Amino acid sequence: MGDELTALHSGEDYKIEAGLKVTPSHQCLIQSCQNSISFLLEVSKYYLVVVYPVRTSFCTGGTTACVVAGRLAAYDHSLRILILEAGQHSLNEPIHVQPYQYPLNQAPTSTTVTFHIGNPSPRLNGRAPIVPCGRCVGGGSCVNFMVYTRAPASDYDDWGANGWESENLIPLMKKLETYEVQPDCPTHGYDGPIKVSSGGCKMGISDEFIHVGTTYHQRQYADDTDDLKTCNTYSPWRKYIDGTTGRRSDAAHHYVYNQAHNPNLQVWDGKRVRRIIFEDKRAVGVEFTSDPVSCPDADQSLCIVRAAKLVVISAGTFGSPTILERSGIGAEAILKRCGIEQLVDLPGVGENYQDHNLVLVPYLAADEAVTMDALWRGESILQESLAQWNSSGKSLIAQNGIDSKIKWRPDDEEMKAMDAAFQPRWKEFFQDRPDKAVAIFNVLAGYSPPLSRPLSILPRNYISASYYSLYPVSVGSIHIKVMENGKEGVDFTTGFLDDPSDIVPLNFGYKKTREILRRMASYRGEVAAGHPDFPEGSAAACGEASGPVDLNASDIVYTAEDDEAISQFHRDLVQTICHSLGTCAMKPEADKGVVDTRLNVYGVSNLKVADMSISPLNVGTNTYSTALLIGERAAIIIAEDLGINCV
Repeated sequence: MGDELTALHSGEDYKIEAGLKVTPSHQCLIQSCQNSISFLLEVSKYYLVVVYPVRTSFCTGGTTACVVAGRLAAYDHSLRILILEAGQHSLNEPIHVQPYQYPLNQAPTSTTVTFHIGNPSPRLNGRAPIVPCGRCVGGGSCVNFMVYTRAPASDYDDWGANGWESENLIPLMKKLETYEVQPDCPTHGYDGPIKVSSGGCKMGISDEFIHVGTTYHQRQYADDTDDLKTCNTYSPWRKYIDGTTGRRSDAAHHYVYNQAHNPNLQVWDGKRVRRIIFEDKRAVGVEFTSDPVSCPDADQSLCIVRAAKLVVISAGTFGSPTILERSGIGAEAILKRCGIEQLVDLPGVGENYQDHNLVLVPYLAADEAVTMDALWRGESILQESLAQWNSSGKSLIAQNGIDSKIKWRPDDEEMKAMDAAFQPRWKEFFQDRPDKAVAIFNVLAGYSPPLSRPLSILPRNYISASYYSLYPVSVGSIHIKVMENGKEGVDFTTGFLDDPSDIVPLNFGYKKTREILRRMASYRGEVAAGHPDFPEGSAAACGEASGPVDLNASDIVYTAEDDEAISQFHRDLVQTICHSLGTCAMKPEADKGVVDTRLNVYGVSNLKVADMSISPLNVGTNTYSTALLIGERAAIIIAEDLGINCV
C-alpha cells in the first residue's frame, strides 16, 4: 500500500490520498477506505458523498443528512452513498434512544454535542454565549428535547423560493410522520418513518399550566396547535417519541440504521471533513481526517475520497459555511485573512445566522408533584421506570417533562404593557399575520439548568418556566479565522439582543409565566438565585411559598428598577434553543444567497447544501420538523437530478 490508492472504473478516478507518513493506525484507515471504494467500483451506478462532519447544528445537519441519504438509498438500492460523520454512532445507545436522558447530551463533559462559543457581546453584558449542536450520527435529532412543533405554513411561503411553497411542502410534512395522537387530521401523516405521540405517561403539571392559561390568562384550548395555522391557544405538547416502544424517534434510526441490509449505504463515523475537492469548479470529492474527539488516538493525516456524481454538504448551520470557506468559497476578505485562495466570491457564506432566544427560570414544586427530578438524580424510581419501559414502552423514561405550551401572541392589554420598542416590529411583522406567534411559553416538570448560569440545587422537586421568541430581528454570522496560536478557529457572532425590540417579549414573558406559575397547584415559590436580582424591598422579591396564590389575585406590580433588573437578568442569561439556521441561505446570489432553489451552490457544479443553513428566514417552530422537511425535499431534488424515480 502506498501513499495514494487509485482505482479506475469507466474512465473515472476514485482516490484516497493520504499524507506521506503512513502509521499503523492510518494504514487501517486507508485499508477501510480502500475496501469500501473497491466494492463501490465493482457494483456502483452512482456515488454520492453526503457530508455532515464536526460542528453539525442542535436540531439540523445530522438530521437532514440522514433523511437525504436514507430516502435516496430507498429510491435506488444500487446508489452508492457515503456519510462522513465526525461524531460517533448513535445506534441503540441509551443516551440517544431513552427519552429521559436528553439533558445528559448538554452536560459540560458531553461529546455528543459540540459547544460553540460566540464572541462576547455588550448586549449580553460582555458574555460569550454558548450554542451546542448535535455531534453524532443523526445529529440534533438524537440529542434534542423531542418536542413536536411545526411552523405556520406561511413561513415557507415567505421564503419566496420556487418549489418550496407550503402547497408543495405539506405533502412532505405528512409523508415523513406517523401521527399517533389522533386519527384523520388533514395536515398530519399516518404512515411515515418519524413517530409522534404523547409520550410514555402524562404529567399533572401540564394540566395545571393549561388550567391557569385558559382561566387566568383567558386563552382558548385546542388539542392541536401544530396544524400549520393555529396559535395563541393552550394545548398539549406532543413529542417525537414512539408511542409503542417509548424510544426517541430520530432520523438516524428511522432513515439510515433501518437500512443496515443495504451495503451501498455506508456511514463512516469519527471522520472530520476539512474541505471540498474541486476540478475546474466541479466538486469531485472531499478531504477528511480522523476526528480528534471521536478518535483521539488515530492518526490525523488527511485522506481524500472522490465522488463521481455529486457532493452534498449537510453539516448544519456551523459546519456547512465553514467547509465552504475552507474550500475557497466565500467572501474575499475572510478567505484572505485565513490564507485561502478564493475559488468563488460568495459573500453570503456564513452570514444571516439566526436562532430563537430562550430563557429558563426555576421554581419550587410541591413534594407530591410528579417531576423528572428524581429520575435525573438516579433515585430508586429510575430502576422501576426502566423496568416498566423495557416491558411496555411506558413510564417516565418515555418522557421529556414538557407536556403543554402556548404559541403566544399578545392581546391589546398585553401590548400596552410591553415596552414601546416592540411596537414597530409588531406592526410590521405580526399584526396582520395571525398565524405567527411571538413566542412559546411552556413549563418543564423538573429543573432545567441554563447554559450560562447553572445552579447548585437541593434534591427536591422543581418546575422550570420556559419562554422563547420565535422571530427575533437580530442576526449574526459564522466564519473561519486563524487564532493567535496559528490554529483554525471560528469567528462566531450570535447577534442575540442586538436589536432593541428583541428583549421586549422576553421581559414580558418573565412576568406572564411567573403569574401563571404562581397560580399553579404545584407551585411552592421561586428559586431566587435563578431569577432577576430585584432591589431590596421589591414587591417582586422571590422566595419559597406555602402554596399558590388565588386565580383572581392581583398581578405583581413592577417598578422601573424591577424592570431594569429583569432586562439585566435576560442579558446575563438569554441563550440559544439550538435552532440555528440561515448561514447558507437559499436566496438569489445578488441578495447574499449561497444556494439556489435546487440547493446548488452558486459558482460551482456538482455541489449542494441541504440542512437548516439554507433557510433564508426564521421559522416559528422547534427546527427538527423543518430539518426533516428540508431533507425530504432535498432527496426529491437530488433524485430528479440523478434521474432516479422517487415516487
